[in-house]
Amino acid sequence: MGSMQSVEIPPPLPPLREIRLRRGISQDRLAELSGLSQSRVSRLERGAAPEDDEAQRLAKALAVSVAMLFPPDANAIADLAATGT
Repeated sequence: MGSMQSVEIPPPLPPLREIRLRRGISQDRLAELSGLSQSRVSRLERGAAPEDDEAQRLAKALAVSVAMLFPPDANAIADLAATGT
């Protein structure tokens, strides 16, 4: 039998970036549509936590729900359930 090569699969894109790219929109254009700065859009795509109004503005600009852009963190939800808060 031949040896199998391991193939490294890249991690999935963050939802915000993936949706933006699927829409064919640049960070600059999304910044214009949402009223945020391009640098803020970039930081959010890299995992910065959005303010509520930022999440709403980005969701509206991309015509998706906030939950699609910023899905809840399963670990955070489990932690809340464990602490009863």
